[in-house]
Amino acid sequence: MAAPLPNAKGPATAGIDSLSSLAPVTLIIGGARSGKSAHGEALIEDCRAGDGAKPLYIATATPGDGEMAARIRKHKRRRADRWETLEEPLEIARALEANARPDRAILLDCLTLWLSNLMGKGRDMAVETARLVGALDNLEGPVVLIANEVGLGIVPDNALAREFRDQAGLLNQAVARRAERVVFMAAGLPMTVKDAAPRGVVMGLRAIGGGGKP
Repeated sequence: MAAPLPNAKGPATAGIDSLSSLAPVTLIIGGARSGKSAHGEALIEDCRAGDGAKPLYIATATPGDGEMAARIRKHKRRRADRWETLEEPLEIARALEANARPDRAILLDCLTLWLSNLMGKGRDMAVETARLVGALDNLEGPVVLIANEVGLGIVPDNALAREFRDQAGLLNQAVARRAERVVFMAAGLPMTVKDAAPRGVVMGLRAIGGGGKP
């Protein structure tokens, strides 16, 4: 397990001390059915204090058809009442800023569906990505983000699919650069590909003794 991050909020308190084992920003990436969501949930549940706040699950999926609706129900059953859930298909930067707290972690699942939602609305992905990365700099608690790796297969045979693949790759790169930890999932097995939580930085990325960025 990674070493706990320092806590500049004052003396250790229930729900904060245990969460310090999480990096401020963790990205979990992998292919379909690689175990990304389950691993992200386990990371957060394993470090949650018994009397800390319930973790928050920000879901970007929308039940557009029966298959997706069934998938959403399956995820909800797995989390049961151990989690709070917020469904937000578009404004995830605002949702993170509004809901981050020092005594709980947030799981955002997933960036790839968020990308699909934004492209469907004709939104500027460069602008939206910059808003997200900017929000990650100032959160009051740790966040784990889930994303699909869609660039390892064959080249899509149509322009829209190729644009989606390219935008997904750019989005993942931007978030991976910002994240302190990046985990790649394969066949349910996590492989840490980045672990760079800098010294003097706590949940919310606030340096000890100051409020600047690292």
